[in-house]
Amino acid sequence: MGAVASAALLFPLLSAAPSATAGSLESGSQTSGSLESGSLQRQFAASAERRGVPQSVLLAVSYLQSRWDAHGGAPSVTGGYGPMHLTDAVTALAGAPHHSHGEEDARGDDSRAPRHVAEADEAPLPTAAQLPERLKTLERAAALTGIPAEELRTGTAANIEGGAALLAAAQRASGRPLSADPADWYGAVARWSGADDTATATTFANDVYDVIRTGESRTTDSGQVVTLAPDADIAPATEQVASLGLRTADAGRTECPRTVACEWIPAPYEEFGDGDYGNHDKGNRPASQSIEYIVVHDTEATWDVTLKLVQDPTYVSWQYSLRSSDGHIAQHLPLKDVGWHAGNWFVNAKSVGLEHEGFLTAPDSWYTEAMYRTSARLVRYLAQRYDIPLDRQHILGHDNVPGTVTSTIRGMHTDPGPYWDWAHYFQLLGRPFTPSAGPDAGVVTIRPDYSAHQPVYTGCAKAGQACAPHGSGAVRLHTAPSADAPLVKDIGLRPGGQDSTTGVNDTGARASTGQQYAVAARRGDWTAIWYLGQKAWFHNPKERPTAVNARGLVLTPKEGATQIPVYGRAYPEASAYPAGVPVQSVSPLPYKLLAGQSYVVGDRTPGEYYFAPVFDTTGHRVVRGQEEYYEIQFGHRVAFVKASDVRVSRA
Repeated sequence: MGAVASAALLFPLLSAAPSATAGSLESGSQTSGSLESGSLQRQFAASAERRGVPQSVLLAVSYLQSRWDAHGGAPSVTGGYGPMHLTDAVTALAGAPHHSHGEEDARGDDSRAPRHVAEADEAPLPTAAQLPERLKTLERAAALTGIPAEELRTGTAANIEGGAALLAAAQRASGRPLSADPADWYGAVARWSGADDTATATTFANDVYDVIRTGESRTTDSGQVVTLAPDADIAPATEQVASLGLRTADAGRTECPRTVACEWIPAPYEEFGDGDYGNHDKGNRPASQSIEYIVVHDTEATWDVTLKLVQDPTYVSWQYSLRSSDGHIAQHLPLKDVGWHAGNWFVNAKSVGLEHEGFLTAPDSWYTEAMYRTSARLVRYLAQRYDIPLDRQHILGHDNVPGTVTSTIRGMHTDPGPYWDWAHYFQLLGRPFTPSAGPDAGVVTIRPDYSAHQPVYTGCAKAGQACAPHGSGAVRLHTAPSADAPLVKDIGLRPGGQDSTTGVNDTGARASTGQQYAVAARRGDWTAIWYLGQKAWFHNPKERPTAVNARGLVLTPKEGATQIPVYGRAYPEASAYPAGVPVQSVSPLPYKLLAGQSYVVGDRTPGEYYFAPVFDTTGHRVVRGQEEYYEIQFGHRVAFVKASDVRVSRA
């Protein structure tokens, strides 16, 4: 979340630069002449045959890890390499730059002292002996195949061969023959996951067999098409998982869909004295107040570190953490309670926070398909439970949450950042971003082709240095229809009026996949939108569009108003506060919404404030006012305007 990153505990599995000798997906890797070169599809077929693994099992396991991508030989957030996600966390850690968290007060409630998390000295890197087995499968693959570790990391054919060898070894360890029937490999697939509990291993295996059942075909990051034909009638031997000797995770008070593996690891509610306590607030949602948002974070820390942090009463909190390697979920707070995660108390009080094991500022530290899938299932479950619309006005990145007042804007976090694949995520949610209007529409939905769209970002490893090329779901915004024009300004981030930059953490001139904006103009291959009170242009050629046209409602200042204020939270008017509850200021942000400009309308909501500044919950209460607000997509972050200040119309 950004909110999780404590420098004392960070073991970031970020990308070391791929070796200059990295094997290409086109030619494969020659391992002492033993592996075939050629297409990726043939490499899977050849390794499956050599190792006695059904090809459908090998392809489906790889798909659930990497979607058959190689990521240029760079590691995932859990130190996994190549299409088979062979893990070598020690090597990944050794090449990892250090990144600290920002200055945000995760609680975001200025009725009490800021809840900042202090930085400390960086901890030493763990040794191989200190890492769990699931983070060092590449070492085992090297022992089984005789292929050097570097080749397993960077050579695609070698990587697939290593994965096939591990699957065959898992089958033998289960005491079963190398059957040609993929249904006989359920136990081996469950063992492959590396999970230490039955529920997670079962969920992973079920997902692999769902891929086999439905089939898949996609173009990989090398431009090659890989296909797995569907096997609709497959009936795997699910009883095999019982023989693996795995633990039973404590589901406890978890609130999760049946299709995921969920474990109860509670965050502490503890009083320290002098009015201080941590690390969340008790609540009674949705009876006391509605839940309107789901906030997607990345942890900026490994799984083990993340769990240590959320169980620290002096730290901050969120509802769920998701593990990258297998999609395992830990729940920390009952959904009725309020976590301290988004940096905006209005949003915290009305949201659920999901922390994903990962790192914003190293684009080659990729997320696994297993985690994307379980996250999407959890979000669908929460959306259905609380009637939350599945759109980008309600499913927010932490980087879309606004600062509460002017002074907090610069400290707000920027995760999960431009490398989170929102398009794929919403496909998994069952709500893909598709056109809903013609070419002259007044609204656009941002949607570049994630893999092909690779704008240059800087600052991943070193300030000003270009990041490694990588797919991105964000478009860059200019002051004129030209790539040479300056980027638009964000006066909240830079009060001095300086231009925005290409920095990976600079959200000042960035629109992200799924976000909707009112069209200000069109000129050739360029489209302009209203953004932070100005006209902002992005490249949107017809042959390679980066947005789709959409229908929607927009708002503009009411008749006669030249400009109206914009807010970072929707708090009640002063007269709504009862005795004993301090009035919270309704302070506008430094931006203005000007006459003639339009912004896409989100929810209409009454002003609301959850008063919960003390450990004793008897005095907690929700204050609601008569003043109503609209949520709008104002810049990269959402914002709020008073309903009395605007008029609404169809775009």
